[in-house]
Amino acid sequence: MNSKTELDASPKPARRAMPVRWLEWAKSIAPPFFWEKRRRALAAAAEEIRFKPNGFLTLGVEIEINLIDPATCKLINRGEDVLKAAVALKKIKPEFCQDTIEVNTGVCQDVHAVETDLKTTLAGLRAICAELGLGLSSTGLHPTADHRDSILYDDPRYHEIIERTRWLLRRSIAISLHVHIGMLNAQDCIRYNNFFMHVLPHLLVLSSSSPFWRGEDTGLFASRPSAYESIPTAGQPVPVQNWSDFEELYWSLKASGAISSLKDLWWDARPSPKFGTLELRGCDGVATLAETLAITAFIHLLAHWFADHLGWLDQMARPPQWVSRENKWRAMRHGLDARLVVSAAGDTRLLRDDVEDWLDKLEPYAQRLGYQRHLDMLRQIMARGSSAVRQRKVYEKTRSFDEVVKFNMREMESGKPLWDELDAFETLPPASTSQAPAAPQNGRKPVSPA
Repeated sequence: MNSKTELDASPKPARRAMPVRWLEWAKSIAPPFFWEKRRRALAAAAEEIRFKPNGFLTLGVEIEINLIDPATCKLINRGEDVLKAAVALKKIKPEFCQDTIEVNTGVCQDVHAVETDLKTTLAGLRAICAELGLGLSSTGLHPTADHRDSILYDDPRYHEIIERTRWLLRRSIAISLHVHIGMLNAQDCIRYNNFFMHVLPHLLVLSSSSPFWRGEDTGLFASRPSAYESIPTAGQPVPVQNWSDFEELYWSLKASGAISSLKDLWWDARPSPKFGTLELRGCDGVATLAETLAITAFIHLLAHWFADHLGWLDQMARPPQWVSRENKWRAMRHGLDARLVVSAAGDTRLLRDDVEDWLDKLEPYAQRLGYQRHLDMLRQIMARGSSAVRQRKVYEKTRSFDEVVKFNMREMESGKPLWDELDAFETLPPASTSQAPAAPQNGRKPVSPA
């Protein structure tokens, strides 16, 4: 089938400013002299939920990057200095804490354009950070960082979020990869959202890069998501059938004060009406540019495959909530060796096998889009290990978190996984009390996984 034509021809939902009952609700609680203020607030909210199309499967990528002091291997709050020096680089922005910055692309037609865009910005960023004496790392969690050492950017929204979520978000000094996929209309966005909910564990394991937290081996491949799961508006997406359902959900969340704006929905996948995209947010921060491009290509290929197989959703029952949560947990804990729950009856399948099947299905699309080298990189990740595997190997050989951080910085600089370098590390003799590595800033000694 010609999926683009069919999508272009699909009926577009009528534009609705807002449900009438919300106007009546506003009038009922607002005194007459406050009604105009309330009306303007509701009009702004209605504009926020209005979907603005962004073309057929265009791409936008956001990567978050930690700033590292190379002398101490610790996070360093120099974001303001970087932003001041990078004022000419319009695609570098603040990201919550001053030890982190964000790099965005423009709207790209394919991963080739994403690569050109990111390489240009990253080259400028590296030059600036070299001048400032800073290192860079883009893994999901710094191995020893303590959230109490991170300083927020002076942004009213960030302070409002912290006031609302307090410690739950304050402890979340994690970074991630966000990929936007352009949608032709709002209903398509929901349809693609429901498709990608089936492959969120796959994206998480391929990107997994957060095995350590505050000087401890968590025993997980990706511990970053655990920091967000406790926040009510984060983690697993709330499933909806159509855009009207999503609008109703939005107005309920807004009216109740659960969110101030759609930016407060930190779901692993969420519609972004302002940009006309579906935003996939469930990946760990990705260690290297080559892996970032490979995972972005995987997402783009999946979207193109689904465009030609829209009926797939009708054949696949939506997984119960407990299955979705269980599969995410298994991906976090066991990586590619997780066994996905594939039916309500409790049947399971090896996640690694499911990823392999998808890569085989996507081969024709990879040839058409010129993404073959990105599929090759995904297969190397599966065979040789994600960033989480590589970091854990460095620590097992050196028992030094500083060496892990240095390795992460070298990978960021290289732009590709340094699998071959792992063999060069000297394996130390079994640890003893006298040989134990220095405790991190919080005074706690590293703990090995069970």
